[in-house]
Amino acid sequence: MIICAGNNETFDFALPMGVGLIETAMNLTRLCLFDKPEFLLFVGSAGSYGDKKIFDIVESKSAANIELAFLNSDAYTPLDNVVSTNTETNIKDIIVNSSNYVSTNEELTKKFLNFGVGIENMEFFSVLRVAQEFDIPAGGVFCITNYTNKNAHEDFLKNHARAKGLLNEHVKKRIKELTKK
Repeated sequence: MIICAGNNETFDFALPMGVGLIETAMNLTRLCLFDKPEFLLFVGSAGSYGDKKIFDIVESKSAANIELAFLNSDAYTPLDNVVSTNTETNIKDIIVNSSNYVSTNEELTKKFLNFGVGIENMEFFSVLRVAQEFDIPAGGVFCITNYTNKNAHEDFLKNHARAKGLLNEHVKKRIKELTKK
């Protein structure tokens, strides 16, 4: 099953789950309880912490929920804040960080790169955490719309339509490749 966030980030091949960590967790849990999918693929936009460029396509099976305060040792969590459905030990995933906030502090967010966290998307941690709970293989495909800086929102708005088009092409191409096997 292919899913996406919703609102202005929808695709004709994906079922919207909601925006942010909470809506996604609630709606995806409800879906899994009543009609458990065999596989989950999340498709969406993402912001780059610096290494990935605008309109790059990133595939990942690893997500984190790390708040900015952690990067300056201003907070800690007793919760497991990284989850992965990647079972291939020879493949190093880019970790996708999720928060209900979009980061705009470019200098601070570059610190994420030291932890292998390369991009951010508001929903992906919830997707993988729910998938883990229901023992469902899952992954995500993202298109970079912005960097995590003071222009994040404006760049997201400027680049969102093209990013959705690139995601649309990429996912449909991958579906064709998989159905040929």
